Amino acid sequence: MQKNSINKVILVGHIGNKPEGRYTPSGTATASFSIATNEYWIDSDRGKQERTEWHNIVAWSKLADFATEYIQKGQLVCVEGRLQTQNWKDKEGNPRKSTEIVCTAITPLGKSTKNNIIAESKSTEK
Repeated sequence: MQKNSINKVILVGHIGNKPEGRYTPSGTATASFSIATNEYWIDSDRGKQERTEWHNIVAWSKLADFATEYIQKGQLVCVEGRLQTQNWKDKEGNPRKSTEIVCTAITPLGKSTKNNIIAESKSTEK
């Protein structure tokens, strides 16, 4: 039996809404947003099928600042992170559970004018 385990998620999808940035009482930046991934297939009747899965993402510290400033709704991104499940009770006392991806890396994919301008200005400042 293997003693080590891996909790790693890699998603490529489109941003659902502009990341919402906040700060904890201790001043740590956090951002939350969603990513849509799509799956396509042909069913037994040769009909095209599609399913969209929505994933909740949470970023912390400098990664949260980056997401809030540079990531836009509809943008194609690659997100890496780990799964984290939280349990709580709602107002009626019913147990609830949610699973989110705690982000460790965000890579914008495709064209993004704002990101390209930032990257170019940083490379010419050396």
